[in-house]
Formats: sequence, structure tokens, C-alpha cells
Amino acid sequence: MLSRGGGSDQPPPLPEWRIMRTQMTRSLIFDSEVVPSSLVEIAPFLRAANEVEKANPRVAYLCRFYAFEKALRLDPTSAGRGVRQFKNALFRRLERESDYTLMGTLGRVKKNGDACEMQSFYQHYYKKKIQALQNAADKADCAQLTKAYQTANVLFEVLKAINLSLAVEFDREILEAHDKVAEKTQMSVPYNILPLDPDSANKAIMKYPEIQAALLALHNTRGLPWPREYKNKQEEDILDWLQTTFGFQKDNVSNQREHLILLLANVHIRQSPRPDQQPKLDERALNEVMKKLFKNYRKWCKYLDRKSSLWLPTIQQEVQRRKLLYMGLYLLIWGEAANLRFMPECLCYIYHHMAFELYGMLAGNVSPMTGENVKPAYGGGDEAFLRKVVTPIYELIAKEAARSRKGISKPSQWRNYDDLNECFWSVDCFRLGWPVRADADFFFLPIEQHRLEKTIRVSKPPAGRDWWVGKVNFVELQSYLHMFRSFDRMWSFFVLCLQAMIIGAWNGSGNPSSVFSSDVFKKVLSVFITTAILKLGQAVLDFILHRKARRSMSIHVKLRYILKVLSAAAWVVILPITYAYTWENPPGFAQTIKTCFVSFAHYPPFLERSNYQVVMLMMWWSQPRLHVGMGMHESTFSLFK
Repeated sequence: MLSRGGGSDQPPPLPEWRIMRTQMTRSLIFDSEVVPSSLVEIAPFLRAANEVEKANPRVAYLCRFYAFEKALRLDPTSAGRGVRQFKNALFRRLERESDYTLMGTLGRVKKNGDACEMQSFYQHYYKKKIQALQNAADKADCAQLTKAYQTANVLFEVLKAINLSLAVEFDREILEAHDKVAEKTQMSVPYNILPLDPDSANKAIMKYPEIQAALLALHNTRGLPWPREYKNKQEEDILDWLQTTFGFQKDNVSNQREHLILLLANVHIRQSPRPDQQPKLDERALNEVMKKLFKNYRKWCKYLDRKSSLWLPTIQQEVQRRKLLYMGLYLLIWGEAANLRFMPECLCYIYHHMAFELYGMLAGNVSPMTGENVKPAYGGGDEAFLRKVVTPIYELIAKEAARSRKGISKPSQWRNYDDLNECFWSVDCFRLGWPVRADADFFFLPIEQHRLEKTIRVSKPPAGRDWWVGKVNFVELQSYLHMFRSFDRMWSFFVLCLQAMIIGAWNGSGNPSSVFSSDVFKKVLSVFITTAILKLGQAVLDFILHRKARRSMSIHVKLRYILKVLSAAAWVVILPITYAYTWENPPGFAQTIKTCFVSFAHYPPFLERSNYQVVMLMMWWSQPRLHVGMGMHESTFSLFK
């Protein structure tokens, strides 16, 4: 290709994206640290190799070689994205480094040369790096010390693998050093805002009286029934007990520990008058945080007419710790719930049962079968809450999302978060049991139902199995009728006003007061007939738009829709007949009605939030009983008018 200037044949310049890609490829081959997502576990070994390479190239080579072997075990078929290219690049680097490192003083001289080299370097790293940082006057930077602990753990794992392959025993000094490093590693965990390890006690944020008060309250673990297999550790608190008892994840406990301490400290510092500066948690702050956390849970219990599981002891000294345990349990459930957070009443159901179990454990209840303290119904154990409580419900959510086909399926064919959450708005949700039964109708998919209908050809569900729960209160239909039903009050107002204005314009003198004359007022009264017709249309639309939810509706809801249609139809017949009768003094009577309504308007009955049976019967006719949005719909006074 000739250049534009007519010069010699020169290749065109590389595009910018190709230059960047070439640089990334060279970086991959040189550093071997662009780790694919499926091999993320080997990243610490590659970082440790880069850190110690200048001090000892042979140790760096052994770390990379161990990372390569681990990569082969993690993904033996190289099925992950970019795994094959990464393995090839790492292998080529190991080939280049092997000849160089074997030229050292050890090399092939001894059979156990690598083991001796790793042991010697581990001791050197522990004394010169870790102990130097620990003995520093300013206690060093926590980030540097944490990084040194991580590198030491990587070196020990590589050393352990080499010793096992060569049948070499560990030096006692190395084992003692590793035990100290492992203990410090558990204490020096990563943090968000609060460094809670003992070495960070002198940090500025940890000197606030409010932080110290919350920490002191959380460390009150005296008398808690720890499991027999639990190994005590330094600085344990009530969240550690919750983790051990209910099987929460370690990182979740660390996050929620910070969360709870900061919640209490922030509310504590805003109290007026200011509490004492001594490290003692203010009871007002504790009650305020507890009230906010359990607002929805208490409302849910009241809605279902169930007693909450927040039972406090009679001993005053134990009340504060019991409140902290209840709040810690709620935050741990919320922190590990993942997508279940979009189903707040489902979380209330989970918490209701787990808080009741917590009360039984603290009360000292003993299992009649084993004679030991009661345990969670799902068994406890490591990460048991995630595996046995969250995962089954999450898998149901994933199946329902897959059935939506990215929004292509009709809304009546799959359930979203709101539909699944509505199952916990009724006392029927307690049929799921605890822990949630895997064979409950809540997990039954309609695809299985259709398959049963085609193969077995039954009209009723098989024994011991219910139909798919489906939509509980509403199934969306893709129809233009929603535009009329959703804005029915607006359409009704426009139609009635238009009718009244037409009557006023075609009758009388045109004066607005003439509408109250006898003849005109009789004609204006025809708006009640129009209202009855519009109400009949509204009831029919309700019946049509909810017909796909008829299988999951209760008999009471079905009866309500049917009676509303019959009632509206009856008024359409009654009002035209009674319209034939006239009143002798319509203005005075109209004024009397107006006066009665004005006086009644000062005392509107707020009945939407009541749980009395009589009031619920009255409200049942006017509108459905729902948990979310309770008390926000059309008022009783407006419906009465």
C-alpha cells in the first residue's frame, strides 16, 4: 500500500485498540497476575511472589509454581474465560525462571533443597518483616501489617505443600511462628470504618465514648450457652455467639458488627440532654434504634394478629443484652438475605421464627431427645443459614425470573418479588413451617402442574400436593381497560360534571343559583343514576381484570367481587325507578343534606388501620385488606359520600 505522499511502501500505523491489547498481552506474560475470575484463589500467591522476588527469586518461583498447580486443579479443562491463555502465559514464565533459579546455591545439589530454602526464608520473613512491624513504636500501619500476615500465610501454605511432597518434617520454630501469624490474621480482619482488632485500640475513632460504650455492651457474653465444640477466642462478643449458634457467615458478622456499633453510637451522640461521658450505652439510644429496626416487623405481627417474638426478661440487668441480641440477629439475617431483601415480609417471617428460637435458647430450654440445649430447627453449623434458609427461597426466585424469559412472558405466567412477598401477607404463610418445607405449594411451579394435567389428566392436585400459589391478590392483564379502571374517579368526575353543566346550560336563566330551582334540581338528580351506571362499569372492570387470579383468591375475595357487581346492578335498577318520585322542597332538603355532611366531615372515622372484626367487615366491602399501603387508600368518609 502506497503512502499518500507517494513515498515508500510503509505499513499503516496500528490502531489504538490494538496497541492497548498488545500491551495487555505483554503485561499478562510478564507479570502473570491478570487472573481470570475462575482462578481468583491463586491471586494471593502471585502477589506474594512479586513481593519476595527481589529478596529470593527461588521462593518467588516456588510460589508461582504452586499457583500454577492450583490453577490446574481449579479448572483442569480450561473451561473458564481466558483460563487457557493465562495458563500458557504463566507456564512460559515458569520455564524462563526455572533455568535461572536452578543456577543458585541450592538448585539440584540437595533433594530437599526447596524445603530448606522455603523454611529459611519463612523464618527470615517473620523476624525481619513481621516482628519489625509489630515492635515499631507507632505499632506500624495496620494495612502493612495485615499485608505481611497475608504473605506469611501464603509462604506457609507453599512450604507445607513442599514438605508433604518430600516427606520433610516442620521445624518447631516455624510452627510456633505460624500459629502466632494465624491468630493475628483472624484479629486483623479487613474493616470498613471501625478497626476492631486489639492493635487499633489507640485509633482516634475508637476513643469516642459512644463507640466504647457500644463495644462494652456487645462484649457482655456472660452466661450465654456456647456450643461444646466452640473454641474460645480473644475479644469475643454476642455477635460471635449468634454466628456460632445460627450458622452465619464470618464476613457478614464482621460487617454487621460495625453496622450495629455505628447505629448505636450515632443515635447515642445525638441524645439530648447529653448522656454521661463514661462508656455506658444510653438506654434511650438503644430503644430508639430498636424501634426503627423492628417497625415493619411489629406492624406485620399486628396485621396478622400474631404476638411478636421480641420477649424481654424480667431481670432488668439482662434487658439490654436481650435487646442487643434481637437487633444483632435481625441485622445478620438482613445482611445475608441477598435478594430476599426485596421481600420485607418474607424477612419478617424468617425473623419471627429465629427470634422465637433465640428466646428458647436463652431461656435454657432443653431438647427432650438429646438432653442438650435447643438448637436452630435447621440444624446450625457452618454457613447453615445461607444453605438451608436463604438458598431454597433464592432458587425459587431464580426459577421464576427464568420463566419470565427476560420480560417476554405474560405477567400471569410468572411471579415477581411482589407476588412472592404477598404470600406472607396472610396467616396462611405459616403453613410453610419452619424451616421452610421444600415440598410446600409456595415452591410449586405451574410448569409441573401443566405436565401433570397432560400425563395424568387429573382435575385435582395429587395427594399431599397443592396447586401453584401463583398470584395472590392481582394478576396484571395487558389491556387498555387499565386506563379506565386506574383513573375511574377522574373519568367519573368528568362525566358527572359534564352532565350537570349540560343540564344547567339548557335549563333555567343561566344563573348558577338556578340549579337549585325545583325543575332544574330534579334533572340534576339524574347524576345519581349516571353514578350507579359508572359504579357498575367499575365493578365489572374489577371482575374482568382480576379473573386470572381467581384460582389463588380466597373465597371471601371472590364473594366480594361478585356481590359488588350484583349490588351495582341493583342500584342501576332501583335509582331510575325511584327517580320518578319528586320532592316538594328540593332547595331546603338539599341544604339540610349539605349541613349534615359538613357537620359530619369534622369527625371522619379513620377505620383503615383497625383490627376489630366489625370494622374489618365494613372495610371488606369497600376495599381489599393489604399490608403495604395500609391506611393510604381512599378514606372511609370519601367512600361513604
